Amino acid sequence: MQDQWYHKIFSTTPGGFEQRALEIFRYQATHNEVYGTYVQALGTNPLRVQTLTGIPFLPVRFFKTHNVQTGNFNAQAIFESSGTNGAMNSRHKVKDLSWYETSFTRCFESFYGPVKNWCIIGLLPSYLERKNSSLVWMVDRLVQLSGRTQSGFYLNEYEQLAAVLAELEKRKQKTLLIGVTFALLDFAEQYPLPLQHTIIMETGGMKGRRKEMIRAEVHEALKDAFAVPVIHSEYGMTELLSQAYSKGGGLFHCPPWMKIVVRDEEDPFVIKQEGVGTINVIDLANIHTCSFIATDDAGKLYADACPPARAGTDGDDPRLNDSVGQAVGRGSFEVLGRVDGSDLRGCSLMVI
Repeated sequence: MQDQWYHKIFSTTPGGFEQRALEIFRYQATHNEVYGTYVQALGTNPLRVQTLTGIPFLPVRFFKTHNVQTGNFNAQAIFESSGTNGAMNSRHKVKDLSWYETSFTRCFESFYGPVKNWCIIGLLPSYLERKNSSLVWMVDRLVQLSGRTQSGFYLNEYEQLAAVLAELEKRKQKTLLIGVTFALLDFAEQYPLPLQHTIIMETGGMKGRRKEMIRAEVHEALKDAFAVPVIHSEYGMTELLSQAYSKGGGLFHCPPWMKIVVRDEEDPFVIKQEGVGTINVIDLANIHTCSFIATDDAGKLYADACPPARAGTDGDDPRLNDSVGQAVGRGSFEVLGRVDGSDLRGCSLMVI
């Protein structure tokens, strides 16, 4: 179902982002009880906010304790975070799953081209073992949209997965293997094989299955095992309907309707559009919940679209056309890990 916001959001341009975000901010401050109360508690008058840096960001933990919802609707789906043992999970009420599908398919195709050109393989055992995972729902739809019989999910059938990848390699079929970090490392150790036509994408997370490793170590291990030049990454969370992607080097880019800013580590109400701080996400696709979320992830935001390559890091994947994804990055960013004192999430990324 498409409402008045659908075209506005998914036709957002870099030049029109701020105006659209301010429009959505005023709408949600009025029609979202939880967010509106938070904005009022801060003493913010929505009509007086004229820039992105003046918009209050709702702490992501509110999705654990409150019903974060804009307007009245019966949710078509409720996504839940994995959390840790004994921890309260976040709940994201999705009014219309077609919004989510539009967001992730348009984003994916802006970076990687038509889904139908890819074989999509998900190695997501910890997510498949529970219900209501937004990541599983996304990958499952990509599997269906690819239309290829080899696309699908694997739990721990590593021998079968290796055989499928070897066959796809023989056929020179473009393949995406997207997996949780611990499972990719387990597979890499047991079935290393050279992959010339396969992209390896990690979504983060050891889930307590392996010792924690910094991202650079993980990527080096995977590159060595699969003889690939770079490892790709996905940055997303239960509370968002959009994702950012990295085509190498841990540098992420957003789709046009999503933007990252960082808040000052000492004063959380000071918002910066470059530098080191804690990541705040503007996801315009979250029109029915809250588009302005203060995460617990530390990050570094660059003012330019793509900072110079640094020594010791891998750059964009040379196997992809250079034009893919360039139009969608207004500012690249890195994820540096969790903020000290924040509760660990099941999908948290490795600390750099």
